Parts: sequence; C-alpha cells; structure tokens
Amino acid sequence: MQHRQLGQTGPTVSALGLGCMGMSGMYGPADRAESIATIHAAMEAGITLVDTGDFYGMGHNEMLIGEALQGRDRDRALISVKFGAMRDPAGAWLGYDARPSAVKSFLAYTLQRLRVDHIDIYRPARLDPNVPIEDTIGAIADMVKAGYVRHIGLSEVGADTIRRAAAVHPICDLQIEYSLISRGIEDSILPACRELGIGITAYGVLSRGLISGHWQKGGESKGDFRSHSPRFQDGNVEKNLALVEALKTLAETKGVSVAQIAIAWVAAQGEDIIPLIGARRRDRLAEALGALDVRLTVEDLAAIERIVPKGAAAGDRYPKAQMGMLDSERA
Repeated sequence: MQHRQLGQTGPTVSALGLGCMGMSGMYGPADRAESIATIHAAMEAGITLVDTGDFYGMGHNEMLIGEALQGRDRDRALISVKFGAMRDPAGAWLGYDARPSAVKSFLAYTLQRLRVDHIDIYRPARLDPNVPIEDTIGAIADMVKAGYVRHIGLSEVGADTIRRAAAVHPICDLQIEYSLISRGIEDSILPACRELGIGITAYGVLSRGLISGHWQKGGESKGDFRSHSPRFQDGNVEKNLALVEALKTLAETKGVSVAQIAIAWVAAQGEDIIPLIGARRRDRLAEALGALDVRLTVEDLAAIERIVPKGAAAGDRYPKAQMGMLDSERA
C-alpha cells in the first residue's frame, strides 16, 4: 500500500481511503456480512483511513464499523467521522447542528457506537449557518485536549470558512466531492487548502457510481440517493453516460477499467489528495485498489481533459435544497 501525508498536521494514511456510507442504505439495500468482509479486506490490503458519519443509517454505519473492528488492532484503523446532520425517524433531513454542546454530545454517542476511546479525525458534516465556525472548531479542540479526538477536519466548506477554522486550530484535511465531473474545488478551495497545508479527502470520485463504468440508466433501487440526484435524471444522465463511453476507449488502450482511470485521475491531481472509495463489496474494492497501479502520463491526462473537460457534467451534484446548504458552493 502506498501512503500519503494528510495535510501538514495530519497523520500518514493509505493512498486510498474506504468510505462506508453505502453500507448503510444510501444506495439501496446493502449486505451486512459482505460489508464487514469488505472492511476486513480493505484493512488487510493496507487501507488505514475509514470514513463514516454518525447520521449514516442513523448510527447504523458506526455500529457496523465498530463490529468489524472487534478483535482487530484499533490503531490500524484511522477513523474519520462527520457529525451534525440531523434526520427524523423516516430518514428525512432536518438541517445541521454544530453548537458546542451538540458537538460534544454527538461525539459521546459516536464513541459508544464505534466501541472506541477516541476518533482520529472529527469534522462537522456541513457548516451550521446559525453557529460561527470558530465556536464549532473550538468545541472539537476541547475534545482534542481531553484526548477524545486526535485531529480536526472540515467538510464541504468554502475558502473563507477554511481560513477562519484554521485560525482556531490546525485543520488536517477538508473532505469534499472531487472527481472528473465535480471540479469546483479547483477555483478557490484547493488553492486555499494548499496555502494552509490542509489535505483533501476526496469523496464521490466515481460520482456515486455514475462514472464507474458499471452504472446503467434506471439502475437505482428503492431508497437510493441517485433516484433524486440531478445527474441521474432524464436529460442529464444520458449526457453523463456519454462521457463514460468516451472514457472507455482510453481505458481499453491502457488495459484498465473506467473506474480505475477515474480514481487514478483524482490521485494524480496532487500528493495532498486522498481518494475515498465507496466500495460496498469486495470485488468493487479490488477494482479500486487496482487504480493504485495505474500510471497516467502527461499525454493520458491531456486526453482525459479533452474527453471530460471541466464543467462537462450535466446537472448539479445534489438536489437544489441540499446545494443551498453547501458553503463550498457559495461564491
């Protein structure tokens, strides 16, 4: 396994991380035994960064990871947790709560569900518009001093918020969507992170399966996020899948899969970027791991840019209401 430093102040982590959200129903039903086997396989392959959120499956995802880690060396897993998103019993989104008291309460429940005594990287899932980021980061910093948290991260925030947060406490990384068809961070967010020595953990590197080479129109199941994602809707999905078809030709010339090309492209954008792989099954994990062996030449990168130029995607990455909650999407 290759390794990269997660920002100037963060830990050394595997060059790929495992994002576990899909193991708790966001993309339709998942198999519990296969999910746990996938976590085990990832760790055995040398993946150390394991990412979750306390609201994934309303705690289900944390309990799943906690179960998977039982009997294994806790320190082999660097656990990254997002908090603050609130949901009702039916799973509907209710907003975000990042008050200092809520931060500490969320953390207490997370430690119990994961069955651990500390979280390696703790981060607000989104900016709470009602709470200054300085207050939220200050509360996490209190938990760092108390030994419950090792490092502080951010998620889906803009350059100004990043600077304000970093003025309170060192920030090891920003978790944000970044892929061939989601390149908004390149304008101001990525430069700000590099200026401050903050790493990037890139989720959605396959755009929720859209550019994996495995997705087919109408493939979403009941309860699947993609059923209401703009990029998967009629009129958009056809255009986006055409980009995938064009990428297949390049992938075939290199003897690799489209997914491996897409993951390798993200990894090639800088040593400070760690792609998160949302594999729910061992076969998808194995394919993703193969991306580490893909070497993209200058000519390859230029060809990819011609095939999928910046801004080529049709549709936003979230529905309108959720886009409005993203500090990272504000000018």
